[in-house]
Amino acid sequence: MSKEAFESIRAGLEDALAYTRGDRSRGVAHEIDVPEVDVREVRAKLGLSQSSFAAMFRVSVATVRSWELGRRRPEGPARALLTVIEREPDAVRRALAG
Repeated sequence: MSKEAFESIRAGLEDALAYTRGDRSRGVAHEIDVPEVDVREVRAKLGLSQSSFAAMFRVSVATVRSWELGRRRPEGPARALLTVIEREPDAVRRALAG
């Protein structure tokens, strides 16, 4: 790695650390609002049982049940994936089919 590349990476890390300490002048945070997803509604719209939905989108049946019963809420990547499933289920099916 060149010295120039190293210094650039180092400066970026220092900016990130400063940002976490409250110095907002050295960076910008980008947040994307991913809406809440009603898993039962998405699954019903696709006409799938809990086990079929879980198998198709590679999550456990227990997780689907927990989401639908409100014991747990999808967060982070799961929430993003469910949003895409809700809007573009065929694209997700194609992508996961390999």
